Amino acid sequence: MAYEGILLGMGNPLLDISAVVDEQFLKKYDIKLNNAILAEDKHLPMYDELASKQNVEYIAGGATQNSIKVAQWMLQIPGATGYIGSIGKDKFGEEMKKNSKSAGVNVHYYEDESTPTGTCAVCVVGGERSLIANLSAANCYKSEHLKQPENWSLVEKAKYIYIAGFFLTVSPESIQLVAAHAAANNKVFAMNLSAPFICEFFKDVQEQALPYVDYVFGNETEARTFSKVHGWETENVEEIAVRISQLPKASGTHKRITVITQGADPVVVAEDGKVKLFPVVLLPKEKLVDTNGAGDAFVGGFLSQLVQEKPIEDCVRAGCYAANVIIQRSGCTYPEKPDFS
Repeated sequence: MAYEGILLGMGNPLLDISAVVDEQFLKKYDIKLNNAILAEDKHLPMYDELASKQNVEYIAGGATQNSIKVAQWMLQIPGATGYIGSIGKDKFGEEMKKNSKSAGVNVHYYEDESTPTGTCAVCVVGGERSLIANLSAANCYKSEHLKQPENWSLVEKAKYIYIAGFFLTVSPESIQLVAAHAAANNKVFAMNLSAPFICEFFKDVQEQALPYVDYVFGNETEARTFSKVHGWETENVEEIAVRISQLPKASGTHKRITVITQGADPVVVAEDGKVKLFPVVLLPKEKLVDTNGAGDAFVGGFLSQLVQEKPIEDCVRAGCYAANVIIQRSGCTYPEKPDFS
């Protein structure tokens, strides 16, 4: 099987500015722990404050890019993955290009001349993280870039396409183009619920994309928010996973499978109206460094086996393995080679 370009991601490339902070810092900027939000004006001074901390780290991130890099790492096949998104023409953008290329991902960035590369503040308290994304250039992605032959060729080559829900805030038009292409060409299209605010405030564009989605990823908080927004009146994650998998589909080629992670609790997989639970490997608290990127890594690990047409059990196991590796390190980073078998 030819693996070159088999998996494509599209999303918001962000440079993570990650630092350990205290409760006081969260209070000062009105940040909830374990949440993911878009930056408002009140958050803007925070980026400089984080950057001035001694323990600050800069890591090329953004949800989809994290997942694609982890899938690439798990696959260990150069050029198996591609990625499209928008960065600025600046030093952070250069950093991003260098970082992604060295990870072996075939990146096709749109480079915006007038807007700085997007950043994400990662505030870590006791190993748990909060994300505040200042999209900047990531917010400038246009479908015109996607339609250029050299970029669209990545879409045509890919057999699996993954987009995090965060991209719904930027270019729903690009998502629809890719989704329709996947449905028409019998490809696998996967998306992530990504954050409660996506389910709440971007419900309409999310609903336009959902009929095309073959794999829906999310965590328990996002699943419960999705249920609430759709008036389902249930907090039961297994029930919600089944209902998401049974929402209407645009093409009958692939059935929809819902995969919901629940931190230390079992992973919920819903297909054909049934639920399977997969226990996760528990990590002793003292080994936990930082949960940033755990969900992204899970998806990356999962996709690395899916593109090899492995059974769902192996996909979940690889997802759990990747997440376990990532949370023992700072940011979405990993050792040189995986020892997954």
